[in-house]
Amino acid sequence: MTFLSDLKFGLRSLLRAKGLSLTVILTLALGIGANAAIFSVVRGVLLRPLVNRDEDRLVYIRQSAPGIGVENTTFSVPEIQELRAGLKSVSAIGDFSVITFTMVGLGEPHQVRAGVVGGSYFDVMGLRPVLGRLINAGDDGPNAAGAVVLTHRFWMTSLKGDPTVIGRTIRLGTRSAPILGVREPSVPYPSETEVIANVVTSPHHLSATMVTGREHRMTEIFGRLATGATVESARAELQTVHQGIVAAHPETYRKAADYRINAVRLRDQITSRARTVLLVLLASSGLIFLIACSNVANLILARSVRRESELAVRAALGAGTGALRRALLAESLILCVSGAIVGVLIAGPMVDILAHYAARFSVRALDLTLDASLLWVGAALAVAAALLLAFVPRLPSSDTSHGFGLTNGSIRITGSTNRRLRAFAVVQIAASFVLLAGAGMLLRTLLALQATNPGFNTSVLAINIPVSSFGRTPVQVRNLYREIQQRIAALPGVVHVAAGGLVPWRDGGNFGPGFQFIVEGLKHVPGEDDPRAKFRSISPGFFAALGIPLVEGRDFTDADNKDSERVVIVSAALAQRLFPGQDPINRHLTWTDPIMKFIGVSTDARRIVGVAADVNDETIDGSAGMLVYHPADQEFGAGRLFVHAQGNPYPLVPAITRIVRDLSTDTPVERASTLEDVRAEVLTPNRLNTIVFGGFAVVALVISVVGVAGVLAFSVSGRMREFGIRLAVGSQPGRLLAGVLGEGATMAVIGIVSGVGGGFALARIVASYLQDVQLPGALPLIGAASVLLAAAVVASVLPAARAARVDVMQALRSE
Repeated sequence: MTFLSDLKFGLRSLLRAKGLSLTVILTLALGIGANAAIFSVVRGVLLRPLVNRDEDRLVYIRQSAPGIGVENTTFSVPEIQELRAGLKSVSAIGDFSVITFTMVGLGEPHQVRAGVVGGSYFDVMGLRPVLGRLINAGDDGPNAAGAVVLTHRFWMTSLKGDPTVIGRTIRLGTRSAPILGVREPSVPYPSETEVIANVVTSPHHLSATMVTGREHRMTEIFGRLATGATVESARAELQTVHQGIVAAHPETYRKAADYRINAVRLRDQITSRARTVLLVLLASSGLIFLIACSNVANLILARSVRRESELAVRAALGAGTGALRRALLAESLILCVSGAIVGVLIAGPMVDILAHYAARFSVRALDLTLDASLLWVGAALAVAAALLLAFVPRLPSSDTSHGFGLTNGSIRITGSTNRRLRAFAVVQIAASFVLLAGAGMLLRTLLALQATNPGFNTSVLAINIPVSSFGRTPVQVRNLYREIQQRIAALPGVVHVAAGGLVPWRDGGNFGPGFQFIVEGLKHVPGEDDPRAKFRSISPGFFAALGIPLVEGRDFTDADNKDSERVVIVSAALAQRLFPGQDPINRHLTWTDPIMKFIGVSTDARRIVGVAADVNDETIDGSAGMLVYHPADQEFGAGRLFVHAQGNPYPLVPAITRIVRDLSTDTPVERASTLEDVRAEVLTPNRLNTIVFGGFAVVALVISVVGVAGVLAFSVSGRMREFGIRLAVGSQPGRLLAGVLGEGATMAVIGIVSGVGGGFALARIVASYLQDVQLPGALPLIGAASVLLAAAVVASVLPAARAARVDVMQALRSE
C-alpha cells in the first residue's frame, strides 16, 4: 500500500507540472517506440524460426572463386553428383536453379521466374503443401511428366488463393505441365520465384551440355545434416571432398581462381544480407533511446532542484533515503509507463515502415506485423528508464544543516548538479554526432551515385518483350522481332527503336564476372586465365537509340546475320587495354571460355568492326568494364526493346502493347520503364538507408537541441543574482550574451569530440562482428560537427538573451 500511495502522490505531483510531464512522455515515447519497432523487425527477420522441418539440420552449400572475384559460382550437375556420392555427414542434397519462362494459361501471358528442382528438393528443405502435393522423386527423370508447384505468395496475390488451379495445365516456355500443388508460406531462398517446376519442364536442364558440362554452373544446393553431424563436421568433409574434385580436374579449377567450398546454416545464410543493416539500425535506435533518456534525466534533475525545499521538508520530517527514492521511482514509473504506452502505439505504424525498408534486404520482412513482443520490449525499456531516472536526482539528508534550505525558495544549483546536467547534454550531443555522421556518409554516397554519368541516354524506354520459340523457328522469331521494331518505329514521336539482351542495371550481373577471350596478337599464357569481358547481344541501331557514340568503325547492320561473317564491336576500355596505341579495327577476337558451348555461342574468331564509347550498364557505382557487343541475329538473340521518343515515352506503352498483341498473342509486354526510373529503382536501398538513418539523426538532433537549451535555461535561472551583480559593476550585456553562447558551444565541442572517439571505438567493435562496416570520411564528420555546433549556438540564443536582459534591481532583491 505504501508504494501505491507513492504512485497516487506522484500522479498528483506530475499533474501540477503538465508541460514537463508531457515533454518527458513524448520524448520517452520516441525512444521506446523506435526501439520496440526495430526490435520487432529484428526479431521477425533474424530470430523468427523458419517453417522448414528440423531447420537446425538444414545447411546451405556454396562454392566460390575469390581469385576471379566470384562470391558464388553455384554448381554444375557433375559437381553435385560427386558431392552426393562423397558425403556422409550430409544425408541428402536438394538442388535449385532459376530460369525465366513465358507462362501461358493463367491469365495474360507473362514472364515468371521459376525454380527448377530435383525430386529431393522439398523433402530436403522440409517443406509441406497447403494444397495438393509437392514435387517428389517420382517426378524425376527425362521420361517423367512435367510438374509445377505454385509458391504461396504467387497463389495468393496473382490467383487470389483460387483452389481450382490444382490440376490445371499451363505452358512454361515450350513445355506444358499440370499444377500439382501450392507450397506452404516459407522464405523463398535462394530466389523469389512464382512457380517451381521439375527438371523435365526445362529443355535446357535436359541438354547434354547441362548434364555433362562441369563448367556449366547454374544450380544452388542445400543439404540436410545426417544424425549426429554438425555444421563444422559437414564443412570439413565438404572441403575434403571438394579438394579431391579440384585435384582431379585441374583444367577446370585453375589455381588462380582459388575455388573453395563452404557450408553454413540455412537460417544464417538467409539473414546474412539483412543482418548488418538491421543490427546497425538497432544500434542507432539504442542511441536514440540513450539521447531520450539523457534528455529526460536533465528534465527530472532540473525538476528535483526546483523541489529541493519539498524534499528537504520530507527528509526533516523523518523520510529516509529509501522512502524518498521510492517516491521518485513512483513518479518515474508513471512517466515511463505512459511513454511506453504511447511508444507502443506509434511503434505499430513504424513496424510497417521499417518492414517495407527491411524487405529490400530480406524477403522475411515482407509479412511482418505487430506482435506481442512489442509489449514486452516496451515494458522492459520503461522499467529500465524508470530505474535510471529514479536515481538521477541527489537526495537531501534528514539533517537539514547538511541538506537543502527549508525556507529559501530560490533555485540553488550546486557544482555537482551543474556537472551532471552538462554531462547529460554532452552525452546527447555525442550520440547525435554519431548518427549525423553516419547519415551524412549515406547522403554523400547517394548523391555521388545519382551524379554518376552512365554514358548513355537514361530517358530511353526499356520494355521486356520475350518472344517465345514455341511453335516458331529461329528465323521466324528474328522476323517477328524485326516486324515489331518496324511497327513501333512508325509510331508518332518515336525517334529510334532497337533491341538488346539486357536492360542496364536491372539485369546487371546476370553473366557473372564475364567470359574469357583472346584477341589477335595476344599470346595465351599456360596456367593463367585469359582476360574476361562481358557479353552483350544487340540489334542494329542500339547505339543510336541509347545515345552511345561509336569511337571508331561502324555499327551493325541487317546484313550481319547468321549467314554472314561473324563480327563484334568492343568497348573503348577493351580496345585501350588490349590494343594500346594500335588500331583495333579488323583485328580478331575469339571466345575461349568453356561456358560458351553451354549457352550456344560460337567460339569461332570474329572480326572487330567498331569501338563504342565506354558505358557502365551493370552497377551504378562501378567503372566501365570491358564489353563485347554481338549482332543479335548472329548470336543469342534479344528480349528487350529500347524506344527513344521525342518526349515522355510512357504514353507509347499502350500502342506498343497493341502492336505486339496483334503480331503474337502469347508474347508478354512487361516492365516498361525509362532507364532513369530503372536507376532510381536500383538506388532505392541507398535512398531508404539515407531516409531512415537521416530521420533518426534529425530526431536525435532535435532532442539534443532541446536538451542544450534546457540546460542553459536552467543554468541562467539559477545565476540571475550573479548576472545582476555583474551588470551592476559595469559588465556589458553583450559579454554575458557571449558567455552563455560560449557555454553552449563548449558543450557542443566536448560532445563532438566524445562522439568522434566513441564513434570510432563503436565502429571497431562492430567491425569485429560484422562485415562491410565503413567509417565516414572527413566531409561527413565536418558536416555533422558543423550542424551540431550551429544547433548548439542556436539553442543557446534564448537563454543567452535572457541573461543579457536581467533586471539588475530585481536580481539583487531575489535573495
